[in-house]
Amino acid sequence: MASKHWKQLIAEKRERQAATIPKEWILTNLPPKEALNVIDFPEKSGLLTDKELEITSAHVEVLLEKISTGIWSSVEVTTAFSKRAIIAHQLVNCLTEIFIERALEKAAKLDEYLKSTGKVVGPLHGLPISLKDQVSIKGIESTLGYVSWINHYAEKNSVLADILEACGAVLYVKTNIPQTLMWPETFNYVFGRTLNPFNRSLTSGGSSGGEGALIALKGSPLGKFCDISLISIRIPSAFNGLYGLRPSYARVPYAGCVNSMEGQDSVPSVLGPMSTSLEGVKSFMKAVVGQTPWLKDPLAVRKPWSEEEYQLSDHGGDKKALVFAILWHDELVLPHPPVTRALEHTKTALIDAGHKVLDWKPLKHSDIYRTIGGIWSSGAAEDYRVATQPTGEPVVASMKPGVEDPDHTDPEIPPFRPLADGISAFQLWQIQKERRDLRQEYMDHWNATVRSTGSGRPIDAIISPCAAYAAPPHGMNKSANYTMVWNALDYTALVIPTGLSVDPVLDAKKPPHEFFGDLDKANYEFYDPATFKDAPLCIQVVGRTLEEEGVIAMGEVVDAALKVKFMNSKL
Repeated sequence: MASKHWKQLIAEKRERQAATIPKEWILTNLPPKEALNVIDFPEKSGLLTDKELEITSAHVEVLLEKISTGIWSSVEVTTAFSKRAIIAHQLVNCLTEIFIERALEKAAKLDEYLKSTGKVVGPLHGLPISLKDQVSIKGIESTLGYVSWINHYAEKNSVLADILEACGAVLYVKTNIPQTLMWPETFNYVFGRTLNPFNRSLTSGGSSGGEGALIALKGSPLGKFCDISLISIRIPSAFNGLYGLRPSYARVPYAGCVNSMEGQDSVPSVLGPMSTSLEGVKSFMKAVVGQTPWLKDPLAVRKPWSEEEYQLSDHGGDKKALVFAILWHDELVLPHPPVTRALEHTKTALIDAGHKVLDWKPLKHSDIYRTIGGIWSSGAAEDYRVATQPTGEPVVASMKPGVEDPDHTDPEIPPFRPLADGISAFQLWQIQKERRDLRQEYMDHWNATVRSTGSGRPIDAIISPCAAYAAPPHGMNKSANYTMVWNALDYTALVIPTGLSVDPVLDAKKPPHEFFGDLDKANYEFYDPATFKDAPLCIQVVGRTLEEEGVIAMGEVVDAALKVKFMNSKL
């Protein structure tokens, strides 16, 4: 492979990818590039039948019920989502590996099993599930956006792929990521850039941007993402108007997946679900932990699904009287007007539903950002050099449009996030120690809220922005602070759509405020409501470490309140 020029390897890979797309699904009536919002194009494409439109518009819980009762076959459902995934790919370039034939064979076997036994294989029987590129599937490539990893075929499934198939899931496509994974946007030289279907001039986020764009276009009902030391699950969920759960470390098995910076175990990646419904998120978590992953991955936490925790036993057991606290800003960057409007909307919805809402005082967020950045950058530069060295491909230095041509030069593009060449083990230990101490301080800070809640317990969850802005233009997602902080603390975090989107009238630019600093000023100056038009607005519900069941339950409370608020606003 090293004897070939890296551009030739890309050309060959793209030819192989194109050959996996059924020719009869290639469209000639695609919207022009100038058409920005393509979220409803699949309905207009003419490729999907009425039944396929019904299937692909159904949420996970409906799909599982209709497949298990034989109303819809897994072959029908897999075909429908496969066709819609190919439509999505032609609109926003979201796929990497496409193996639909293999998926339909699996779906047919599942249908035959159900027909002959009257039973389902498992809790996800017949459900098509898309996977982020890094999840290993036997016989299929996982390039991670590296040219050097082209033609590296997995010799076996990752643990998660095995578990999903044991649950009856049908795996059919893998989705695009940025080179190295460590970007909050999605572009690599192998597959190119993924666009946001609500506004193709905006980013779909990263590193799971392909997955987010695919699910937003209903080309998948449920997908698996990873959340690294930055943002992977939650930013694409937020930028594409989806539900997405960042579990705590090792709740979902990671063994067998490919990754950047392997061996960096202080702030490890986590795997989690993204879906068009909160029930889809719950179904994924219950199914996966129900397969005893701790017996298949030595790092997985031994924690079965707890129905008691889901009933909020740690939160008074009353889903009608919770206490939330809203993080309005981190005292470093004030979110843009539409983000603040989404938080205010959420606050009103929760109060109307009978819950109490306080303000959250951020504690040492700048120190937390610094420590996680120090851990991440301690060996990242060398990791990227080692990964790209075999073919000599460049390390992506910017997500700005124009970098699709690696020979392109732009004096405004800064060097790739200036990374140190490495630090000593002792220096790294000091950073990790500081992070440990900050986690202790934050826990104490949370516990101290017992004095102000009136419930006899500390606040139940934090409502937080997902970012200081809605989905920004390509190359402009320059901060992951509002998601990164919860990774550093290892808090479970769930993204929930508010039902709102950026409205240039409602979200007009406000007069300058007293800036926290240069970053805050730059963020203020960056905002133009017309630029962000139609971008979805989401919030995070943040709980404590390994509190997935409780966060999902509290997320259901928040989601229900938001939906009532939205319906009332339409009356």
